[in-house]
Amino acid sequence: MSSVSAMLRSTRVMGLGLCAVVLLFAQAHAQADPLPSWHEGPAKRAILDFVKVTTDQTSPDYVPPEARIATFDNDGTLWTEQPLYAQLLFALDRVKVLAPQHPEWKTEEPFASLLKGDVKATLAGGTRAISEILMATHAGMTTEEFARIVQDWLATAKHPKTGRPYTEMVYQPMLELLDYLRANGFKTFIVSGSGVEFMRPWTETVYGIPPEQVIGSSIKTQFERRDGKSALVRRPEVNFIDDKEGKPISINQQIGRRPLAAFGNSDGDRQMLEYTKDGDGVRLAMLVLHDDAAREIAYGPANGLPESHVGAFSQSLYDEAKQNSWVVVSMKKDWKRVFPFEHQSSSSHVR
Repeated sequence: MSSVSAMLRSTRVMGLGLCAVVLLFAQAHAQADPLPSWHEGPAKRAILDFVKVTTDQTSPDYVPPEARIATFDNDGTLWTEQPLYAQLLFALDRVKVLAPQHPEWKTEEPFASLLKGDVKATLAGGTRAISEILMATHAGMTTEEFARIVQDWLATAKHPKTGRPYTEMVYQPMLELLDYLRANGFKTFIVSGSGVEFMRPWTETVYGIPPEQVIGSSIKTQFERRDGKSALVRRPEVNFIDDKEGKPISINQQIGRRPLAAFGNSDGDRQMLEYTKDGDGVRLAMLVLHDDAAREIAYGPANGLPESHVGAFSQSLYDEAKQNSWVVVSMKKDWKRVFPFEHQSSSSHVR
């Protein structure tokens, strides 16, 4: 019996030892690849090399932690922007909610078409129509009230193509990139054309980016006393548009440092990437190209992709990226999976 017991004990020890080896191997592999949803290739290598040379104290390109600033566009860079920007869909839904308080909207455009379900006719009014809708749905309440409205909408709103909550329509490779940069001493900021107060209620939960590191477009607010308490009330007037030339301006005003790395996906990010790359030393500028029609939506029109007014990536931007050594990330070729809810094996694309 004693020899049998010894054998069993030995088997258990060997089993435990094997489990420990497997666990250590898995941990080592995870540490070795901080970007598991990225295919091996120039884009992934550019990220890894950039982080290595800027964080290694023996490197001539070493950058101290306080200067490690990385800025990210939001729509189309960190989460989906098709078929329409999430904030615009939020505004369209708010029109329907507020309609009983505005009987005049039944005959007034752009509200009348929207209430009839004709979104195409509503958006045909262009920038002016969108501005009217945004002002009507985003103003007249306190900043705290607006934050609650946004959170309530995100809790129920579903993406029209996937039926998933918008907070799940984020790009898994970019979530890994955010984590990787922060693990190496980078401070990550959102610099987006979307409304800053539309993004701040949820970016920390979804991206790990706190409200004070979110920069965006804004409407004017005014200080008031309501029910014996101080409040900031949102007014129907544009304060700042954080897009194109506005992005470097807002970065300078609110961060006070030129980014070391910048990430975007459209013509609206051009100036932010130019501003980043024109700084001294090693810099990283990346653009996400939406060229995967199977797993997301292909649009551009860079490289012959279908034209889109939502997140337009023009051929001239593509050409500038190539001329100035910006990294163009192919969603189709560089990403093993797009969204967190996908399994990596769902992609057969390889470089």
